Amino acid sequence: MIFGITLILLSIIVAAPSLLLSKKPEVKEFLEKIEPLPSLIRFMIGLIFCFWGVWGVISAILNIEWITTFPIRWITLLVGNIMEAVLGFMLVFRSINKFFVFKNGATKEKANQLREKSASKQRKLGVLGIIIGCLQIVASFLFYM
Repeated sequence: MIFGITLILLSIIVAAPSLLLSKKPEVKEFLEKIEPLPSLIRFMIGLIFCFWGVWGVISAILNIEWITTFPIRWITLLVGNIMEAVLGFMLVFRSINKFFVFKNGATKEKANQLREKSASKQRKLGVLGIIIGCLQIVASFLFYM
């Protein structure tokens, strides 16, 4: 159940800014004002979730015998951890992009283009992460209670 809850929280952290921007463009200047403040925090959270997701994938592969007894639980665990690693990497990449790209003008332009392309993917992956997190919570109740 903890994997599902953390995946839902991570999905909200990743998807919320791009969802807000898609609904209300006037929020963009407010988000740009507060974005440098939590960049280091976002970097650390993303790094922790990325490693936790990778560790969960390794753990799921090492416990592959669960597929014979709890196939749905094992699949949701594997897919959830893959999603957690991907969302954590997206959070880390966004922070690294903020830290190291601001010095060169051409690199900054390419980074802004890449950020715009990844915004739609962040929304989709964030919503998918919330759905998978809910499935993980339901599967943990069904197979452990």
